[in-house]
Parts: sequence; C-alpha cells; structure tokens
Amino acid sequence: MEPGQKIGGAAAYVAAGTFVFGLLLAVTTLHGYVTATDSASAVSQLLEHESMLALWNLVITILFGIALVPLAIALRDRTAGTRGSGIGRVGLVFGIMWAAVIVAAGMVIGVGLTTVSVLAATDASAAEALWLTVDTIGNGLGGGNEVVGGVWVILVGVSTWIGRALPRWIAAFGIVTGLAGLATMVPRLTDAGSVFGVTMIVWFSLVGVTLWHFQPAHRRLGRPSPAPVAAG
Repeated sequence: MEPGQKIGGAAAYVAAGTFVFGLLLAVTTLHGYVTATDSASAVSQLLEHESMLALWNLVITILFGIALVPLAIALRDRTAGTRGSGIGRVGLVFGIMWAAVIVAAGMVIGVGLTTVSVLAATDASAAEALWLTVDTIGNGLGGGNEVVGGVWVILVGVSTWIGRALPRWIAAFGIVTGLAGLATMVPRLTDAGSVFGVTMIVWFSLVGVTLWHFQPAHRRLGRPSPAPVAAG
C-alpha cells in the first residue's frame, strides 16, 4: 500500500476520533454549555469549564482540520487515472476549503473564549455580548451548518463510486451522509447536524480501514478504470 494512502487512513481514524471526543464531551461535561439558551448561562458555563472548553475546541477544530488535509489528498489520489478523477479534483478543493474554514473557526473561538473569560471578571454584560459575537462567528464558520463538509463528502462519494476507488456501499453511504450535512442549511432541519456528526464517525472509520488496508478495485484488477467513451 502506498505511504500516502496509509497516512490518509491514519488521518481518517484521527478525524473519527475527534468527532467521538467532541460528541462525548457535548453530552457529558460540556452539556450545560452546548445547551445554554442565553449568553449569561453560556458565560457561566464557560468560566466553570474553561480548560475543558479550550481542549474541546482544540480537538474538534484545529486537530480535525489538520487531519482533514492528508485525508482529502489521499482520497483524491485514489481516484487519479479513473473516470472519477475530475470530480475527485473538485472534491479535493472542497476538502481543503473545509479544513481551512474549520481551523479558522477554531482560532476565532479559542481567542474569543479566552477574551470572554478575562472580560467577565470586570464587565459581565460586555463579556456576554462578546460571547454572543464569538459564538455566532464560530458557528457560522465551523458547525452551525455543514455545507462545505457535506459537499466534500458527496463529491468524494460520487468520484469514488464512478472510479471504483472505494467500495460502492461506502461511497453511497458517504453521499447520504453528505446530504444530511446539506440539510443543515434548512432552518427547520438544523438537527440534521447531529445525524451528520454521527454518520461521519462511521464514514471516517470505514474510509480509514479501506485506505489503510485495501487498494482500489481498478488497481487490484491490474488495469485502470475505463475512460469515458468519446462522443461521436
């Protein structure tokens, strides 16, 4: 197996781990923070769990964004020379874009939460207003909707289906998962983000196993994926 594929497989495992870590903290230690209905409650929870929030943000944004880059490259490389190559190139762009957006969100949130914590000691109202701003920007970039991530997973699914670069059932599962991400654009379907998060854990894990252990079908057969038939 090519080193780049194994690196991509390891990155997929890391990505799955960041999602598991994020969801576990969201339903346990940080449940009060993620379910806060007003800025005063959120700031209170922030001050109580500041260190854990900083770690949570670091893992689910910075670490995830870093892992996403070699994974996106490995999946693009897997479709090289196949009928899905063109779509795979577009998918790589969205994968890198998603990584950049997530890392940017993490940087904004990290600095913002620290500033809110410091400000809360002297001006509670200003701290609450700042938290609302940071939360809005952070959610807009990194979690309030999953449009960029959803598009990337769909493009990966389509390109690997066409090019036989992943087992077709995994490619199809990715497409369905990506559609759940796109559904977060609809105001009444924002809960689809939870579905997207859970199914992404499964998808990342499946992709990790495949990249680490198996060659694409067209390479196992010792021949390239058939090229599209020219018109005329």
